[in-house]
Amino acid sequence: MRDPTPSGDDLVQVLSTLSNPHRLRVVAALAGGRNYVSQLARELDISRALLQVHLKKLEAAGLVVSQLELSEDGKAMKFYEVRPFSVHLTPEYVMDVVQTLTIEKGPRG
Repeated sequence: MRDPTPSGDDLVQVLSTLSNPHRLRVVAALAGGRNYVSQLARELDISRALLQVHLKKLEAAGLVVSQLELSEDGKAMKFYEVRPFSVHLTPEYVMDVVQTLTIEKGPRG
């Protein structure tokens, strides 16, 4: 997560981002070391377009970071790597962070 004391909204974003199996596979692949988009797409056997969608969501949640680099032949290559993160959920933690939620409550039924 982004900081040592994430808000309830941060927790919701991280959990919803990690709830997708493709994104879990991306994080697992990047846990082994940074990689560039084309190679990562080949390793995960998904299209680069679909991978880009998942990488953007992971980056927005603060779980991965990217860096654009030039290869020796001048080709732009975007590398991604996992940012260290840890999520330790306990009922007490949830009770604390729920106080910081800014997401609107649903209508009462």
